[in-house]
Amino acid sequence: MRATPVGSNFGLFETLSGQGPTGRPMAAPRLRKAERRQASLRPVGLEELPPPDHRARFVWAFAERLDLSALYGAIRAVEGRPGHPPADPRVLPALRLYAAVEGVGSAREVDRLCQEHIGFEWLCGGVGMNHTALAEFRVAHGAALERLLVDSFAAMLKAGHASLERVARDGMRVRAAAGAASFRRRAPLERCRAEAAAEVARLRAELEAGPGAPNRRQAAACPRAAADRERRVEAALAVVAQLTAQPQAGCRLHDQDPPKPEGGAGSGAAKPPPEPRVSTTDAEARVMRMPDGGFRPAFNLGFASDPRSTMIAAVTLDNTGSDEGQLRPMSERLAAVHGRRPSEHLVDGGFAKLADVEAPAAVGVAVFAPVPKPRDPARDPHAPRDGDGPGVAARRQRMGSGAAKAVYKERAATAECVSARCRNRGLLRSFVRGLEKARTVGLWHALAHNHNMVCTGRLLAT
Repeated sequence: MRATPVGSNFGLFETLSGQGPTGRPMAAPRLRKAERRQASLRPVGLEELPPPDHRARFVWAFAERLDLSALYGAIRAVEGRPGHPPADPRVLPALRLYAAVEGVGSAREVDRLCQEHIGFEWLCGGVGMNHTALAEFRVAHGAALERLLVDSFAAMLKAGHASLERVARDGMRVRAAAGAASFRRRAPLERCRAEAAAEVARLRAELEAGPGAPNRRQAAACPRAAADRERRVEAALAVVAQLTAQPQAGCRLHDQDPPKPEGGAGSGAAKPPPEPRVSTTDAEARVMRMPDGGFRPAFNLGFASDPRSTMIAAVTLDNTGSDEGQLRPMSERLAAVHGRRPSEHLVDGGFAKLADVEAPAAVGVAVFAPVPKPRDPARDPHAPRDGDGPGVAARRQRMGSGAAKAVYKERAATAECVSARCRNRGLLRSFVRGLEKARTVGLWHALAHNHNMVCTGRLLAT
């Protein structure tokens, strides 16, 4: 056998030029090429396309067990009367749940996936969808959605898979659909209102002057958009007036401006609180400190979850930039929707406001929260202090025991895990505006989380 010289290009470039090792021409390779013009008959129904263990089938099985009588009762197209039949109300919740499970928040993206994704197409079952109907349904039934969340949790309570004796509480900041540059003070808002009113008057005058027929729809849309901006500016001015009437609450709780360092010239003089700024895009959004340390418009979304099953029992949402004062509203929400209060609340230090610890203790609710370290290292942090109420004193003593510390470890394993799973499914920012609509989106994610725990067998395996 002849050796190949070192540094020779024998084999590589000769092969690329069509010459084999022996110098003879190489034969053309035989390939299986793509042929997309070949017609074929496929006797396959839509039901057979997703595999039996497809996630869309679990979502539909969960949707079939939901009580949607309120949605069916609102349908006005009935037998024997005129009217276009709407889509089955059971298809829309299934699509929204599947979108939440897959981490899809945009209605236009869901509309596109209904044409291209086998899971969404199977859930539609041939029923036509559009992004407008999907967007309206996402935020139109907040009360009914909360009822479904309560019913699903109550079913697990009855089956013994969940418990309401103890809940873990956590709050998460969800980025609002408003830009930082949309926040303005009163004077700029007044100028925006005057400009918006002038623009509305000008566009309406042009429309009444008789625009051309091809541009009639576009010409009619411009005054509506200008009138919508005028309404949003009016709403922002109303919120400014409300926050100005309560300066302490408006500036401290809503974090309108990032805190400035103390000290420097004139630091001893008391400065008046800064004038509040409100967004012209979403007047109910507030600038909050985010987990990365930055300040952005956001909402404060809270989940109360069961440590035994990690299912979500209730959802709250507000625009306060701190978790202080949020323990009592969640306790009231749980009592309102479930008819009874959990006997134990596991919260982090941000919720442990003394007044909020005292109020639940008055109705028999024990609060498990870490006790802050005293400035004096010689003082016992778990010993009652002068001025402590009975609930606060009991909490200090309770958290000093090993049993309470073992119970408190369940909070991170439950509440933090629930928040992380929701963020992994796309709950990072809100695609809707307003507190009520943003809370409805949070309810969709809570229902999707409970579905995931039930239909995937995680809950039944615990």
